[in-house]
Amino acid sequence: MTSKDIERLKFPIGKFKFPEEVSPSNMETWINDIEALPKNLIDLVEPLSESQLETSYRPDGWKVRQLVHHIADSHTHAFIRFKWTLTEDTPTIKAYDQNRFAEMADSVSAPVSISLDYLKALHSKWVFLLKNMKREDFDKCFMHPETGKEVSLLFCLGMYAWHGYHHYAHIANLAKEKGW
Repeated sequence: MTSKDIERLKFPIGKFKFPEEVSPSNMETWINDIEALPKNLIDLVEPLSESQLETSYRPDGWKVRQLVHHIADSHTHAFIRFKWTLTEDTPTIKAYDQNRFAEMADSVSAPVSISLDYLKALHSKWVFLLKNMKREDFDKCFMHPETGKEVSLLFCLGMYAWHGYHHYAHIANLAKEKGW
């Protein structure tokens, strides 16, 4: 497998690109993507067998089960980052080691239904918040401790909309490749 093949497997929908100018249409699409992700993920993952859930989407990549639990972990952090940023003045958020999270028991062996149910509730709450934010709220920023840079909620909105479908595509492409 070539490095180009590995890169395609790592980034099946491409790397996240934040537009120079974000339109109201971009924002609406991103919110709709966040809202639709749990149902789309449930429809994709629920029919999979236990052995299919234990399949890696690429060499040295996470298993499908870990991807599902990772999305739940990551989007939990995103939601909390939104809440902190809306209630504090440029808070420094807590970073986490996603690879170590993915190796914990709940990510390695818990039923995916736990995270799928959780994502339905989390995204419902998150989307309610997003739809009730003012446009200027999305300009508020938090400080990322690893980069030392301020990150806007507008950037996070786009990035997390991308993030969900980035991992969704990992699973969908694997299912297509395997004929599931």
